[in-house]
Amino acid sequence: MAIRKIAHIGHPVLRQRAREVTREELASPAMQQLIDDLIETMHDADGAGLAAIQIYEPVRICAIEVRNNPRYPYKPQIPLTVLVNPVLTPIDDEMFSNYEGCLSVPNLRGRVKRNVHVRCQAWDRHGNAIDEVVHGLKAGTFQHECDHLDGYIFVDRADPSTFATWTEFDRHHKASFVEEAKALVARVGS
Repeated sequence: MAIRKIAHIGHPVLRQRAREVTREELASPAMQQLIDDLIETMHDADGAGLAAIQIYEPVRICAIEVRNNPRYPYKPQIPLTVLVNPVLTPIDDEMFSNYEGCLSVPNLRGRVKRNVHVRCQAWDRHGNAIDEVVHGLKAGTFQHECDHLDGYIFVDRADPSTFATWTEFDRHHKASFVEEAKALVARVGS
């Protein structure tokens, strides 16, 4: 495994639409190595998720995991999940306001409206079908990572008046957001 460089906002790769991966390609040693590198890079950067396009590989793969993450101590645990060619479909119109950050946008956070309930259809890293409904903060994380696969960054969807550095978020917004997040988790689950 290798830790890869993460593309930052302004690099053209982040504005591409990633291409779909075939089953044959997914099974290849090179693609499995890419997935290992993606996971290792996400762990090294303390990310809750990372899309392959963020490590300069414009393919429709992302990894998501939350386990005692120091950047997101309020997020419920999410087991390691690799999504290949994911398709997200909102279940209803209910939205929540999520304070998001991104490894491709260092030191910036902002509020983004996300669907509370989404259906995720994808393959896992071995080509097995995933078809599940995710809720709340987990749904927000899935939407954030899948946006990357279509060339969107959270700043495209955020209310610019809510932008804050991590320090200012911690000082002025974190406490109230953590209460909102806890209430959402209590109501809908992860």
